[in-house]
Amino acid sequence: MRRLMLTMLVLILILAWQSTGLAAMSWKKVARDIDDVLQQSLNAYRQGDVEKAKGLVNDAYFDLFEKEGMERAILSNISGRRAAVLEYEFSNIKKMMTNQMPVAQVERALGELVVMLREDAARLDGTEQNPFEIFLSSSLILIREGFEAILIIGAIAAYLIKSGNGHKVGTIYSSSVLAVLASLLTAIAFEIVFRVSGASQEILEGITMLLATVVLFSVSHWMVGKVEARAWQSYIEDKVHGSLSSGSTLALGAAAFLAVYREGVETVLFYQALLSNTGGATGMIWLGFALGCVALAAVFLLIRYGSLRIPLKPFFLGTSLLLYYLAFVFAGDGVKQLQEAGVVGVTPVPGVPAIDLLGIYPTWQTLFPQIILLAMAIGGVMYQRRNDRSFSARE
Repeated sequence: MRRLMLTMLVLILILAWQSTGLAAMSWKKVARDIDDVLQQSLNAYRQGDVEKAKGLVNDAYFDLFEKEGMERAILSNISGRRAAVLEYEFSNIKKMMTNQMPVAQVERALGELVVMLREDAARLDGTEQNPFEIFLSSSLILIREGFEAILIIGAIAAYLIKSGNGHKVGTIYSSSVLAVLASLLTAIAFEIVFRVSGASQEILEGITMLLATVVLFSVSHWMVGKVEARAWQSYIEDKVHGSLSSGSTLALGAAAFLAVYREGVETVLFYQALLSNTGGATGMIWLGFALGCVALAAVFLLIRYGSLRIPLKPFFLGTSLLLYYLAFVFAGDGVKQLQEAGVVGVTPVPGVPAIDLLGIYPTWQTLFPQIILLAMAIGGVMYQRRNDRSFSARE
C-alpha cells in the first residue's frame, strides 16, 4: 500500500509539471473551430465526396472535440450523459453520410450538433469559476475514475487474506503500481511524444477494457464455484493448505493491473483538461486531488479490513457479484470506446436509455456483449447449483 501511495505522489508531481505549460482554454473558440471543420465536411458531402466528408467529421471529433479536451471538460463539469450524447451525434452524422441521406437532413443534424457545442462552450467558459466548484470537480474526477480500480484491488486483497494467502497480496499491489506507472507513461506519450490520433487512444482504451472484462468475468465465475463451504474446503486441501496456483495469482494480478491501467490513463487526461480550464486556480485542483486520494484510501481500507469480519459464503458471493458488475460495465464502455474510434459500427436501439453507472448505451453493439455476459452468468449459476445438488446426493 505504501508503494501505491508513493506512486500517487509521483502522479501529482508529473501533473504539476505538465500544468505549468497549460494556458486557459477558450471553449468558444474550440466550438467555432469544430463548426468550421463541420461546414467543410458539409460542403464536401454536397459535392458527393462522402469519404472526405466523413474524414472531416473525424477531424472535428478527434483533433478538436477530444484532443483539445472539450469532451473531458464536458464530462467533468457538465455530465457524462451530455458527453455521450455529443459523441453519438458525431457518429450519427457519419452514419447518415454513409447511408447517403439527403443533404438537408445532414445539414440539420450538423446544425443541431453545433448548437449543443456552442451551448456547452458558453457554459464551460462562463464567468470566473467558483473555487469550491473547481475543488469539487477535481476530487470527484479522482473518486469517480479510481473507485472501480480501488474496489477491485481491495476485494482481491481481502479475498487473498481471507483465504489464507496473505503472502500473495504483494503481487496485487505490485501490479497496481506497475499499472499506475504504465498509465502515466502512456498518457505522457500520447500528449507529448507520439501525438497519436484520438482514434488510437480510443482503440487502446477499448481493448484494455474488453481484456479487463474477460479477466474479471473469469475470476468472478471462479469465485462463484467456491461459495459453498465444501467446495472451498476441497480447494484449500488441493492447494496444500492455502497456496494459490501461479495461474490463479496471475489472473488476479492481471485483473488489478488492467483495472488500474485503464482508469489511470483516463485520470491523467481528465486532469490535463481540468488544468487547462481553470487558469490560476491550480491550488484548488491539487486540494481536490488530495481529498480524492484520502477518499479512495478510506474505501480501500473499508473493503480490505471490514470484509474480513464477513462470513465466508456472503463474502465470496459479494466479491463475485462486484467483479461481475465491473465486467458488465467494462464490456459496454469498451465497445463504446471502439465505436468512438470508428472501429465498431453504431446501430441505435430506440427506447433504451444511456445509464453510465451500468455501462449501458442505446446501441446493439454495446448491448450485445452485455447480453452474452448476462446469459453466461445465469448459465454458470445454474450449472453450479446442479453440481452442488450432485455433491450433496453423493454424501
